[in-house]
Amino acid sequence: MIKKQVLGIFDHEDTLLKAVKSLKAEGVKIKDVFSPYPIHGLDKALGLKDTRISICAFLYGMTGTILALTMMWYMMIHDWPMDIGGKPNFTFMKNLPAFIPITFEATVLCCAHGMVLTFYLRSKILPGVTPNVLHPRMSDDMMVMQLEAKDEAHATELINKLKTAGAVEITE
Repeated sequence: MIKKQVLGIFDHEDTLLKAVKSLKAEGVKIKDVFSPYPIHGLDKALGLKDTRISICAFLYGMTGTILALTMMWYMMIHDWPMDIGGKPNFTFMKNLPAFIPITFEATVLCCAHGMVLTFYLRSKILPGVTPNVLHPRMSDDMMVMQLEAKDEAHATELINKLKTAGAVEITE
């Protein structure tokens, strides 16, 4: 069974939001919507779940914290122990102010780099990957709604629904 793609191109975000809501109410399954900028309320209209990317950010930040504390322990206790003013070598309560800047910076560094890599992997925009461009103006000034049709009759029905929803251009 070969599926056809029907693309509805919209020129205004309000028209797109109304079209998404009306097509969802009619029972049409919208595969995806592409826009050159974020559209407020589109994720709720499409019924998308909240992202779990904050969990990744927390894990990357904890990795940076653990790496910073391990690095400082290694340098101060294991590799080159020094007696500075008779203080214990690695006591958090006595040395905490000295540990905070390094720990904070390592946490932010690991979190930022990890989030950039996660974004690239999740968005599939790594170097060498050919982009999936459905319409040449979808990253310029138009919004594209992607629908899948089961057969020719269903494609014709979807085209008519997109016309009534306010699509400026429709391609198959």
